[in-house]
Amino acid sequence: MAALPVDAVTQRLSLQGKVALVTGASSGIGAGTAILFARLGVKLALNGRNVENLTKVGKACEEGGECLPLLLPGDLTDEATVEKVVEETLNHYGRLDVLVNSAGILHMGTIETTSMEHFDQVMNVNVRSVYNLTRLAVPHLIQSQGSIVNVSSVNGQRSFPGVVAYCMSKSALDQFTRCLALDLAPKKVRVNAVCPGVIVTDIHKRAGLSEGDYAEFLNKCKVTHALGRPGQVDEVAQAIAFLASDAASFITGVTLPVDGGRHAMCPR
Repeated sequence: MAALPVDAVTQRLSLQGKVALVTGASSGIGAGTAILFARLGVKLALNGRNVENLTKVGKACEEGGECLPLLLPGDLTDEATVEKVVEETLNHYGRLDVLVNSAGILHMGTIETTSMEHFDQVMNVNVRSVYNLTRLAVPHLIQSQGSIVNVSSVNGQRSFPGVVAYCMSKSALDQFTRCLALDLAPKKVRVNAVCPGVIVTDIHKRAGLSEGDYAEFLNKCKVTHALGRPGQVDEVAQAIAFLASDAASFITGVTLPVDGGRHAMCPR
């Protein structure tokens, strides 16, 4: 079989002109994905809870991209907000090609220390809101034969002490990814997930780690990750961009580790 010309390969990797809705875009992986997508010529609708941070990300996207992103702040655990985000995206752009579900929270605790309130909070943000938003977006993604990329975690594939609700939520997201991929494959919508290891963001500090504890946690990545370091946001964003692009046209139902080999580690 003849190899594709370079121009054809580049075109398949391109996201130029596609419309993407990115959640969790006010920080971390969601913000990094939004900024990368802007540089790749994507027309963006961005959701996040922190209005100030979301505005800063929007400005960075505007400076690095070709068009002004649509900012849709709000809490996706509120069903009216979810409906508004989808409606305003469609009203503004007229279509939707890519959905990136990056919104998520981390709660640290065991079965003895995780209250039902904390459990519900984690599951509502990490699972229920993702289901609801995706449910409303799917009819439009079917029309565009688009793609969905969920941001899961190595915690969905491997078990760790002290983060029981978070691990459960990410396992649920992995299964959601695979089931949705099978449901939507006949309609030419691809569904995949990235499963990061430790990535340098604020999520662990927001969950309660002090600066000193967080520095120690990152240093421990030398032994917990095969590549000997934590990952960077852009390394995950690039994997998301690949899965969203036509270069991944024969990939669906994948939960892709982006974790420096952590998923393959077996402590001795």
